[in-house]
Amino acid sequence: QVQLVESGGGLVQPGGSLRLSCQASGSFSGIYAMGWYRQAPGKQRELVAGLPSGGSANYADSVKGRFTISRDNAKTVYLQMNSLKPEDTAVYYCSILALGRVWWGQGTQVTVSS
Repeated sequence: QVQLVESGGGLVQPGGSLRLSCQASGSFSGIYAMGWYRQAPGKQRELVAGLPSGGSANYADSVKGRFTISRDNAKTVYLQMNSLKPEDTAVYYCSILALGRVWWGQGTQVTVSS
């Protein structure tokens, strides 16, 4: 089993920054990919940033140049979000590919508003 715990969401003004963290735990040794998704009210969940194991990060066009995904050890992934816009408001979910399936965190709310 895999558990994912996200943190770092909150309310921020337009132009501000937030850093999301996702800590994975459980009885597994290899993570093949980690990523962040988001879902705004009334919209489908979308990929924000992905980081394959040993590969290069990829980003949604809407966040390129503003968001950065990183990983500091085998089981923690971050999403640095700069120059936030109101349209970035959503629930952000951490996701990993391990043990032959995709695992999801519980989500953390990010609200960008003045």
